[in-house]
Amino acid sequence: MDSSISLLAVTAVSLGFLHTLFGPDHYLPFIVLSQARKWSVRKTMVITFLCGLGHVLSSVILGILGIAVGISLNKLVSVESFRGNIAGWLFIAFGLVYLVISLRNLARKKTHTHGHFHPGGNLHEHTHDHSGEHVHIHEEEVVSTTPWILFLIFVFGPCEPLIPVLMYPAAENNIPGAVLVAVLFSIVTIATMMSIVLIFRLGLSKINLKPVEKYNHVIAGGIILFSGIAIQFLGL
Repeated sequence: MDSSISLLAVTAVSLGFLHTLFGPDHYLPFIVLSQARKWSVRKTMVITFLCGLGHVLSSVILGILGIAVGISLNKLVSVESFRGNIAGWLFIAFGLVYLVISLRNLARKKTHTHGHFHPGGNLHEHTHDHSGEHVHIHEEEVVSTTPWILFLIFVFGPCEPLIPVLMYPAAENNIPGAVLVAVLFSIVTIATMMSIVLIFRLGLSKINLKPVEKYNHVIAGGIILFSGIAIQFLGL
């Protein structure tokens, strides 16, 4: 392996790690949804892996197709930026819908007391909630298809740092070098996502979260919404 490819390999590994670490959207949704939906560790890891795979493969395939048809680096970066814009809005929409549904469900579960006077002047009180009422099927569909929605968002989500690194060996007709860069970037990105999610998932399991358990879905929706805002307006 010559020195230029060695340098590109180190760059690919570094970028894969850093762009994941400093992109909260790469791990926060999985952490909060795993807690809220009570996913097992195994299910959480599988969902994170598949979303990460869709995330990197979409950029790798785009980069390869772009190189094959001779699209310039600037145009490929523009396409990735456009995809990132779509992913940001999808995150915002998903987080907002999940948050609204969670707040509605929380309000339904809030108990309240009614008083009734029976014949003879006796007062009877009873406490109830509305958790079994007004449940709309589309709300259940949004919640049950959460992993697929996440996967779709991550497929749209770009790996912008990969494109310039991938273009260099490709421009030199060094196909093995381009493959090496793509593979290293992909492995490190997915591994970093899974590692961060696993660390937090195991850490949260050691903490008593019972006092805030009923707010888990609200917290999840809020954090996903924050992730989308961070992508769209803060450039994270």
